[in-house]
Amino acid sequence: MEFAFYSAALIALVATALVVTRRSAAHAALYLVVSLLSVALIFFLVGAPLVAALEIVIYAGAIMVLLVFFIMTLNVSVEARRPESEWLQVRAWLGPALLALLLAAELAYLLWRAPGGMTGGRTIPPQDVSVALFGPYALAVEIASFLLLAGLVGAYRLGSHFISAMQDPAEGEEEGS
Repeated sequence: MEFAFYSAALIALVATALVVTRRSAAHAALYLVVSLLSVALIFFLVGAPLVAALEIVIYAGAIMVLLVFFIMTLNVSVEARRPESEWLQVRAWLGPALLALLLAAELAYLLWRAPGGMTGGRTIPPQDVSVALFGPYALAVEIASFLLLAGLVGAYRLGSHFISAMQDPAEGEEEGS
């Protein structure tokens, strides 16, 4: 069981490092999905299936749909449409597919060999998770929320700067007059 935990953690670290180092936002989004799935597997391994399910539904599902929508709305120029054909090439999907295949094999092994995860069948009830999050870890939860808010404000600022830089200089002068 420890091997599964450490391999899922390694996949999460590799996928997260690849998210940061990819030039294409679409490629980074693929690696981010793999990273979120590996974190969900880690939660499942430590006996928190509710948190694992929430990780998949909220982050790998809803947040990634919003991120893909954001990528699609930024790629409106003719120059930005040209690299879209690169997204469908095998080399763009090979890395995330291999990492996701490793996670799927790990999950299949865990479900076949030890359905209880690392806790030996003892799952953590949702009440204990909420008491821990809003009890001794309340400060960490609030710090994480402030970091997410700072990231959101930074993304908005960078996005608005990007859009204003793409405007025609003549239009910008007319609006300022």
